[in-house]
Amino acid sequence: MLSLISFTPDDKVLDLGCGYGLVGLYAAKLLPPPQVYLLDNDPSAIEVTRANSVLNGVPEVNTILSDGFSGTRDTGFTKIISNPPYHVDFSVPKHFIEKGFNRLSLGGAMWMVTKRRPWYDNKLRSIFGGAKVHGMGDYYVFEAIKRSTQYGGRAG
Repeated sequence: MLSLISFTPDDKVLDLGCGYGLVGLYAAKLLPPPQVYLLDNDPSAIEVTRANSVLNGVPEVNTILSDGFSGTRDTGFTKIISNPPYHVDFSVPKHFIEKGFNRLSLGGAMWMVTKRRPWYDNKLRSIFGGAKVHGMGDYYVFEAIKRSTQYGGRAG
């Protein structure tokens, strides 16, 4: 997924469901670290991410214990990047997509990697009005751009 994403100096990036922080810490090495947010609902993951941020010289990243978006009110993200749990029901990715849309700036992009294509195609189409799909081995990387303030890409 990271091979497909380009970062610009003014990006505000959210690694949603950051795990141990690989994606967000990579972004923080390219951007000013305070412009990068790493969220996870697992206290152990957050502890490891904080340690990794220090080891990687970017301790200024925003590392937040959060169930979905509950731990932050931040908005205006230009990129939300996620590898949501796809081996369980779709409640988590549904929340990530619907609430993530609201946290993105206009023109911002949501990037998701998964092994399941049909459900994500349908959900991203219904919220963003569509998504580009990049096949990478057994995975699909979805890129959805926020082109409107209304779900489904309707003008508003």
